[in-house]
Amino acid sequence: MRSVSSRRHVIAEDLRSKILTGRIKAGERLPSEAQLASGYAVSTATLRNALADLHGQGLVEKIHGKGNFVRYPLRRITYIGGGRTPRPEPSAWSALRVSVRTTNLQANGQLIGLLGVSANSPLTEFLCLSHEGKSPHSLARIYVPRDLAPTDVPAESHCYEGVESKLSELRPPLAEVRERVGARPPTPEEAATLRISSAMAVLAITSVAADRTGRVVEAALLVLPSDRADALFTHHMTHERTNGE
Repeated sequence: MRSVSSRRHVIAEDLRSKILTGRIKAGERLPSEAQLASGYAVSTATLRNALADLHGQGLVEKIHGKGNFVRYPLRRITYIGGGRTPRPEPSAWSALRVSVRTTNLQANGQLIGLLGVSANSPLTEFLCLSHEGKSPHSLARIYVPRDLAPTDVPAESHCYEGVESKLSELRPPLAEVRERVGARPPTPEEAATLRISSAMAVLAITSVAADRTGRVVEAALLVLPSDRADALFTHHMTHERTNGE
């Protein structure tokens, strides 16, 4: 008699095979959890554990109130070190659109240290959510001092480059960009927004840009699901001369 754990993996592998071979097509709604559990002769809890495996692999997404759907393969984007926003490969530019929500707020919590400002300093947040078709793709929260925040950032942009171009209009020349990159589970809010499993790792990038006076003029918190993102950092090396050369 198979254990609950092994039945979970058998179900997940069967559904995975059907998805990868096209027997269940991208965008197609899976039968209800009750129907699947009955078909596989398992409990609803075991069935949900199997679906959780598929969510973690990025093959299935659960849309609240509608059910589980086979996810369309999402294009991979590459975060270019120092860019502060994700950049798709050239072929992916036309596939992504970015919605932007602008909010004025006061510095508090981690924002105080991140931007090097005093508590309650006026800031503007640009919450950027990219989509490919109907599927959320990546998330970016960009913070700038209020006096450097453009007032005409559109609510919809064709790509992240359009958002970055607007943000650079009032910004002084940059002298330094510091980045911290790590992998972690998504927060419940991030998992819900990006429609990913809480078991899927995300690439979390914190980018802080300063001008020539040392003032932080922009801080960005990026969340890129691991099934659709890479990071690229290029270092230009200088060759030191040795004695006698």
